[in-house]
Amino acid sequence: MRGSRRYVLGATLLALALFAGACGSGGDDDDNGGGGDDAKGKITVGSDSFPEAQIVGEMYAQVLENAGFDVGRKLDIQSREVRLPAMESGEIDVAPEYVASLLSVIDPEADLVGSADEVRERLTGPLAEMELEILDHSSAIDTNAFAVTQETAEELDLQAVSDLEDVAGDMVLGAPAECPDRPFCIPGLKDVYNVEFGDFKSLEYGAATVQALNAGAIDVALIFSTDPLVGDNDLVVLEDDRNLQSADNIVPLARQEISDEAKDLLNEVSAALSTEEITDLNARVAIEQEDAADVAREFLEGKGLL
Repeated sequence: MRGSRRYVLGATLLALALFAGACGSGGDDDDNGGGGDDAKGKITVGSDSFPEAQIVGEMYAQVLENAGFDVGRKLDIQSREVRLPAMESGEIDVAPEYVASLLSVIDPEADLVGSADEVRERLTGPLAEMELEILDHSSAIDTNAFAVTQETAEELDLQAVSDLEDVAGDMVLGAPAECPDRPFCIPGLKDVYNVEFGDFKSLEYGAATVQALNAGAIDVALIFSTDPLVGDNDLVVLEDDRNLQSADNIVPLARQEISDEAKDLLNEVSAALSTEEITDLNARVAIEQEDAADVAREFLEGKGLL
């Protein structure tokens, strides 16, 4: 689960100050509705400022525009501290979220263990008090994952984390410094998978970890499951076959008041997304520097949603 996704309920004044400066990938697009006077209503789509959220936010905006809604965009919001208060106040109507991460900040004491369906049930009450709801979650999941090179996967016949049990003692794990103390990392590997690595190297998420993996300095890397570096480096993400990680499936978070038609359109986007596809789209934006709106449109057209 992405530790950077946090929300402070008392941050409303900060939100109002910063929200005014937030803009979409194509600018602050409040007047970019596709329906003019005949539009079915105004819907403002927001997203946090990292590429994955912007891509999915664009997907939401484009399917709504295509159906005749007057769509505004706020697709470069600095943080959840800004976005969630703006959603509560009605300044933003819908945004991409992550099931378990959202629960962890809405209710810090909540149990995050379980399937996406089980975790989302725990969100229903707290979100209702905020006049918000989550719609259908996607199969696409962005959470912590363990990855190896293609060569290592083929040599040791690794497909799932459980496959590491008999070989991890001769391997080096690369992960952030907090890994020895976090339940989703070394303690969880031991308790859930009976996996114990021969050595551990402290590395930050991202490029440094992947470089060490490719150089042979480590054998297994902790990454985010939709990191564009996965596809760019042809890495193998091991299946979390015993559900150690949180169910951080991508999901639309929406104000309860938006129309059923709008909700159905957003659910169609969720149904079309997969982890592999969003990883490829992330790479096109984050690495190849393509425009998030263009990437989103091509995906939606390929799925028959535009």
